[in-house]
Amino acid sequence: MNEGSIVRATLKALFVPRRLLPIVLISLPLVAAQVRFSPYEPMAAPLGVLLCALCVAVAPVSYRVLFPEGLDFSHGGIRLLLYATVGVGVVLSVGAVVPKVLDMGPTFLTDRYSLAVCAALFLVGGWGLGRDIGFEESLALERARAARLEVEAEQAQLLALRSHLDPHFLFNTLNAIAEWCQTDGAVAEAAVLRLSAMLRSVLAGVRAATWPLERELELVRTLFNLHLLRDPDLFQLSVEVDPGLEAFPVPPLVLLPLAENAVKHGPAAGHRGLISLSVQARGDALVFTLENPGASKGPREGSSGLPTVERRLALAYEGRASLSLTTGDARTRITVTLPRSGPVPGVVT
Repeated sequence: MNEGSIVRATLKALFVPRRLLPIVLISLPLVAAQVRFSPYEPMAAPLGVLLCALCVAVAPVSYRVLFPEGLDFSHGGIRLLLYATVGVGVVLSVGAVVPKVLDMGPTFLTDRYSLAVCAALFLVGGWGLGRDIGFEESLALERARAARLEVEAEQAQLLALRSHLDPHFLFNTLNAIAEWCQTDGAVAEAAVLRLSAMLRSVLAGVRAATWPLERELELVRTLFNLHLLRDPDLFQLSVEVDPGLEAFPVPPLVLLPLAENAVKHGPAAGHRGLISLSVQARGDALVFTLENPGASKGPREGSSGLPTVERRLALAYEGRASLSLTTGDARTRITVTLPRSGPVPGVVT
């Protein structure tokens, strides 16, 4: 921070109520004493106000300019001398030079003992106010830095989790492809192409801030088709999307963990039946509904699927999106509601 910025920031900080009130409470008695004990001098009150105002304005500013990193006696001897010189100069200029120029009589604050007290108040008050303002600025910077690092850490974690694919799904698919290479080359080739397309989409999604709903649904369909390619009777699939929503921007890979869970905890766990995915426009919101056979037992300890999606939605939409899980009639339903205004620009989710 340059000297101009320090001066502006310090003067602005002096008007904060928690500083301004103590300053007024100290200055008023001094001015009142100046008037009370200087009854024959009409300029006593203005002189007292001027002295208090200059001390309050100059003392913390000069301290912060001379000691921007705080008071350091080991290397700040010359600066400390300069600070004392400024204080004595301001007090003597107002308390000795100005009365002489205006041909004023003696007043309470222009007495030499009062001037010594004013100089001491200048030095101590400037140190206290400047130090307090400096600490407040440092605290604000540290809080902003901590908040920024927290967001960056959260985004880094979500970026890693966003690229997550169930390793068991990948291993099982690769093992199945190895078997198909010996028994059914056409199926093996189809599986390799679909898996390749899926991984390519995942890599593209990791790098993108948003992408069209059409690409998200294409990735989910590929996931489901790979499962069905391994076991055509594993489940039935129904995907219904309201027309005109294909270009709607969504966070990449946000539905993929939900689709994985729908298969893992549904058909793959022995609950055969229909997996249905619907996307509907409802007013100012876009609603994703994913159902799978099998009643949910809630998130498992240590699971990252639903918590990851919830954190990503909270970050991407600043709390305006929602995710809910309900179960009944031996089926599990996940509902994701996104505002049609889209994700917050510039947020990595």
